[in-house]
Amino acid sequence: MKVAVLDITGKDTGRKVELSKDVFGIEPNDHAIYLDVKQYLANQRQGTHKSKERAEISGSTRKIKKQKGTGTARAGSIKSGVFRGGGRMFGPRPRDYSFKLNKSLKRLARKSALSIQAKDENVIVIEDFNFETPKTKNFLDVLKSLELDTRKSLFVLSNENANVYLSSRNLKKSKVIKASELYTYGVLNTNKLVITEGSLEEINTNLSK
Repeated sequence: MKVAVLDITGKDTGRKVELSKDVFGIEPNDHAIYLDVKQYLANQRQGTHKSKERAEISGSTRKIKKQKGTGTARAGSIKSGVFRGGGRMFGPRPRDYSFKLNKSLKRLARKSALSIQAKDENVIVIEDFNFETPKTKNFLDVLKSLELDTRKSLFVLSNENANVYLSSRNLKKSKVIKASELYTYGVLNTNKLVITEGSLEEINTNLSK
């Protein structure tokens, strides 16, 4: 699949690049995508949730009524979870939600996500660019030229570019990452995937292993 290369003003440069069939043209594996997205979302969880259990509640420890003869259930502590103000039974405890996935599966998931976006014609290839100084207005001009100012977009650069990254940081609908940071959830959770020429080769190298 060939895609036209645009400049940052949105004009066609007259050149085209080939999107590798091994990366942008495979049959998507839905289960691999599901696992990779699940892992990403799990890693975002802090896991700091906690509720007090009966051992952590302040209160009397005396037996509140005799064991037998009351006609009701036996009760040994006012801190029991069955009483108002007692500790919570089987409440949440701090935990780590992360889990491991094989590298080959994660590569398959990313290629599947890229293939879905390429099939839906949501991949834009632009020339490598830079800003002299970090300025949000400069990045907004690029978005408007590409008609992405009102849509979600993910920019993939070939290497770390502080000026471009800082220029985009205040914009909720746009995100800038390096090719080595490409992730399945980000690729799918965007309307347009904007890839620079330099990063395209790096993506092909990283995902063709």
